[in-house]
Amino acid sequence: MAKNNEYIELPWTMNSSSGDDEAPKDPRTGGEDFTQQFTENDFEVTPPAQRVQFILGEDVDDGTHVSHPLFSEMGMLVKEGDEIEWKETARWIKFEEDVEEGGNRWSKPHVATLSLHSLFELRRLLVNGSVMLDMEAHNLEVMADLVCDHMVSAGTLPPGVKDKVKDALLRRHRHQHEYAKKTRLPIIRSLADMRNHSSSKKKKSNSKHSRPAQNLPSITEDMVKSPSNQSMARPGSGSELSEQQHKGNTHFMRKIPPGAEASNILVGEVDFLERTLSCFIRLSQAVVLGDLTEVPVPTRFVFILLGPPGSQSNFHEIGRAMATLMSDEIFHEVAYRARKRDHLLSGVDEFLDAVTVLPPGEWDPTIRIEPPAAIPSQEVRKRPPELPKEEVDEEEEEARLREENGLSRTGRLFGGLINDIKRKAPWYLSDYKDSLSMQCVASWIFLYFACLSPIITFGGLLAEATGKHMAAMESLVSGFVCGMGYGFFSGQPLTILGSTGPVLVFESIIYEFCLKMGWEYMTFRFWIGMWVAGICIVLTAIDASALVCYITRFTEENFATLIAFIFIYKAIENVMVIGKNFPVNQGIYDCVCTPPIGSNASVIEYAKYNWDYCESYNGTLVGGDCGSPPTENVFLMSVVLCAGTFLISTVLKEFKNALFFPSIVRQYISDFSVLIAIFAMSFFDYSLGVPTQKLEVPNELKPTLSTRGWLIPPFSEKNPWWSPIIAVFPALLGTILIFMDQQITAVIVNRKENKLKKGCGYHLDLFILSILIAICSVMGLPWFVAATVLSINHVNSLKLESECSAPGEKPQFLGVREQRVTHILIFLTIGGSVLLTPLLRHIPMPVLFGVFLYMGVASLKGLQFFDRILIMFMPAKYQPDYMFLRQVPIKRVHLFTIIQLACLIILWLIKSFSQTSILFPLMLVVMIGIRKALDLVFTRRELKILDDIMPEMTKRAAADDLHKLDAEVGLLARIFPWGKGSRGRVVTKPPGLDGGLAGSGGAGSAGGAVLISCSTSNANEKEFEAQSSLLKK
Repeated sequence: MAKNNEYIELPWTMNSSSGDDEAPKDPRTGGEDFTQQFTENDFEVTPPAQRVQFILGEDVDDGTHVSHPLFSEMGMLVKEGDEIEWKETARWIKFEEDVEEGGNRWSKPHVATLSLHSLFELRRLLVNGSVMLDMEAHNLEVMADLVCDHMVSAGTLPPGVKDKVKDALLRRHRHQHEYAKKTRLPIIRSLADMRNHSSSKKKKSNSKHSRPAQNLPSITEDMVKSPSNQSMARPGSGSELSEQQHKGNTHFMRKIPPGAEASNILVGEVDFLERTLSCFIRLSQAVVLGDLTEVPVPTRFVFILLGPPGSQSNFHEIGRAMATLMSDEIFHEVAYRARKRDHLLSGVDEFLDAVTVLPPGEWDPTIRIEPPAAIPSQEVRKRPPELPKEEVDEEEEEARLREENGLSRTGRLFGGLINDIKRKAPWYLSDYKDSLSMQCVASWIFLYFACLSPIITFGGLLAEATGKHMAAMESLVSGFVCGMGYGFFSGQPLTILGSTGPVLVFESIIYEFCLKMGWEYMTFRFWIGMWVAGICIVLTAIDASALVCYITRFTEENFATLIAFIFIYKAIENVMVIGKNFPVNQGIYDCVCTPPIGSNASVIEYAKYNWDYCESYNGTLVGGDCGSPPTENVFLMSVVLCAGTFLISTVLKEFKNALFFPSIVRQYISDFSVLIAIFAMSFFDYSLGVPTQKLEVPNELKPTLSTRGWLIPPFSEKNPWWSPIIAVFPALLGTILIFMDQQITAVIVNRKENKLKKGCGYHLDLFILSILIAICSVMGLPWFVAATVLSINHVNSLKLESECSAPGEKPQFLGVREQRVTHILIFLTIGGSVLLTPLLRHIPMPVLFGVFLYMGVASLKGLQFFDRILIMFMPAKYQPDYMFLRQVPIKRVHLFTIIQLACLIILWLIKSFSQTSILFPLMLVVMIGIRKALDLVFTRRELKILDDIMPEMTKRAAADDLHKLDAEVGLLARIFPWGKGSRGRVVTKPPGLDGGLAGSGGAGSAGGAVLISCSTSNANEKEFEAQSSLLKK
């Protein structure tokens, strides 16, 4: 390690051997000046990163130098019996896979770890060995001839062994997937021996001396010679033979990216060489070279390394280093663009500048490093450092973001609504096309049951609170009307409408007021609904939804956590109510099965039969409790059903990350997890026959109260003429309740971390909701508003992840399947639930309570507030690596969490008591004021980190800018060593994989240090400036 103010010297010089690196048939032979702003002398002393950026910045005049995805395969020359052949030992798409010699199978994909010595040796070979760029060869034989001729002319290969080297290069290539068929080889060979034992010996002895002169080899020799080798006497037919005789690994071909080309690394030791031979080849056009590659993709690059006996292990490590370089995003582009040897060396030097080192005494080289969950972008290595950006006015930036989300005042009536319609109209047709997926079917069925149960439960509570003026039937019809209208015309159809507790409290207060005054409840409620709808339309006209920008993470997560806790609490409470109604210890059950009259059977023989089996044996039930079945097991069965539904749903939801079954099967199981849990637990309940509570659905489409119809009269003799006027006062309170419920849920659904692409529609949503409230008021139906937990679960059920093509690649979150069809189907099915009553009555209520519990727990996932609550109970060394813990002192984090938790407790207490529950919507407004008051307690920097709806990965990427600037400052320190003190830094792994080191590494890695980085750091004021610019972002 270098000391301060010392220049870090590398173990090589930048002046590498020059010469003609072009292939003999390359049309661009010559030393034309391709630089634009550097001379050749300047290029020699330019730092590797700048040289690579210069190479990659050149314009590509033709299609030959356009980079493609690369599949790298390494083969080693081995002796199988009496024959020598190339055996596949490792392969790369993004991560390394090795052949497990003992198990004869592929290893798990892992991050390649290389010995530092192998990288230095590889660089030395590129300096002193052969480099042939843009070779024109259509098969392996032509390539072998060109390579041998080039080595002989360069004086690195003695002419006497030229044919032996060529013979070694043309040996058969055996791939790992072919070894499953190897057991059939002795049978075929023995049959050949039995047919013509003596002649086969003669042919075998002749073949050793005259192999190049053979036209069509025999069947036995076909198994040890390459298809490309067989085409030597028939030029031009090699590709046809290879298609017939070389069957690639078509199963693995699905993992290869479209348009990929191959990079083949051939290493081995032979007894006829006294010195090492190496050659790096780039073909002018990628071609399929017979059985050279495991999969039928054209080969573009070939690296050959042959040497004398005793160097196999060292060659294996050098080959792994070459393959790892080719799998590196930057070097493989350099390899495509390179026009001479120095360009390749610049790519190696840049790679060595970017990689990191593991100290030999602090890790186990046999451990394989698991691929990281997310791979950092390598774009910073491709482009030169950007000039410092001009400071952006924060207010202008916030105004721009608000305008993008439709949250800025337009200054004209209904301007926000018009903008929402313009924003959403182009996506309307795609909202139906994008629903063509089994994931939408799973989401539809899951949310149907998730919405149906609370609607029915809410209907029962509403019947008690309103004297049966509205009950389960009215709730079902309201769900159908509101759900269909909102699904077709809303701005954000991912939001699910539902009944909420505050609305129930509001309805009960209005009903009690009407009873006290002797007024007609439904008529007075009609005018309240009309006022609420009118006020909401006025709010839409004046762009009142722009106030949503003041709802920060502090308020929205308080609200979301509260609703999630309510779901969890209510699920457990409902199960406990079953325990009170059906206690376990009920005393003696007075009912005995007796034999039929005239039977010779004794009473003891029939007493063993249960209540449900007695009649099947023609017995007679006798006793005071025989009117109903025994219920001592109802509570225990309800606990099992609720817990089983929750556990099955949770486990199967995460099954997509399991190690069993193909990915498509895992995905379907994950998507249908809740549905599987509901049917499994319902069947379990049916098979045991315990009389648990079942879902009760109305079976007739008519109002619950026979004295009312489906249309509410606006006037009544019981109500005074001025009652419609004073209805405006409760309507104001109802408007606040509905506005806050709707908009907070919309903010949660429209979070940036959900990566929605079709835009928001706050004004349009409020406008559609106001029309639906007016319709419900006319029909005497409950008001439905955005349901937070249901909406969160709807979004979670439609999340999209990338398909993992390369082995070891982790799926990445892409966004949400934004469409309207699931919302429409959910409430269409709810409207038709009256027709499904015979089926729905078999579903136990405890199963639906388990679904409630699952939804409540699932909606807590991803809430920073809940994560911070858990952190309060963790020792520091076990706390997760969250971004806010990196940048804010833990005591300040706990203080912010305690304040937020106190607000949550206050909201819970206000909601829990009927006397104060009507103030719940007002308290949500108070939460915004409390958040504003936190500006006096916390710094602006702390609030931007702790109370920001910016997604986690975006903040992490922004924080990585500090490290990029740190590396750039270190680069300047290397160029100008007289600057401020620099310090060497030892770190780990290839440059593109700094995603986490959690236990695993390349098999075959030599013990000791792995990879190197020589980046440096500058003074602290630069880091302070970078942090300041990060906060301004």
